[in-house]
Amino acid sequence: MITTGFITHCWTNSRRLPGRLRAVLERTVRLALACALLAAAGISSADAPLTEISQLRLERSEEGVFLSTNVRFELPAVVEDALDKGIPMFFVAEAVLFRDRWYWYDRQVTSSARHMRLSYQPLTRRWRLVVSHAPIGNSGVALGQTFDTQDEAMAAVQRIYRWRIGEPADLEADARYNVDFRFRLDVSQLPRPFQIGVVGQSDWNITAARNQRLAVESMR
Repeated sequence: MITTGFITHCWTNSRRLPGRLRAVLERTVRLALACALLAAAGISSADAPLTEISQLRLERSEEGVFLSTNVRFELPAVVEDALDKGIPMFFVAEAVLFRDRWYWYDRQVTSSARHMRLSYQPLTRRWRLVVSHAPIGNSGVALGQTFDTQDEAMAAVQRIYRWRIGEPADLEADARYNVDFRFRLDVSQLPRPFQIGVVGQSDWNITAARNQRLAVESMR
């Protein structure tokens, strides 16, 4: 493996070489450094927690387009530790409905977001989940559900049932559509010290994405 010490040594010594040879060596060093960074990124990605979108179902009815799915993942130890200390975690589900276009990029028809704030209340030893179509923030005034166990609360976070992501007026009868669905842990809403600390840490990278076509039979 190429070490940063070796790269630094080559870069320093390149100043003593003739112009053309120095330029060749510097390009080689830059390439080696880029490869080292890519390798490090690959290791970080491999260590990231597995997040899987399963049983994604799209349904169209007279009331609109609905999305149901399960997002499977285990909370990393660092995230559980933060929750146990009373620090809320924010999860975001996003769905974008596109109309197929053979001659150009698919056209975005509508987009929907589902914001979830999960928190643990040490005094009562209960879990609280707030769900909203807009960012929730850290205010405690929003209404939500309470749960006796972490498993119950996480099941509510991971399971989405008949979430309306499109209105009947958004769709044309003869057109074809597909949906981009994304789920992530929103670290941008963590307290500032945590945001700084989680940079580059794969344990906090809870994210998954999937694209699925709205079946033709469900559009009749």
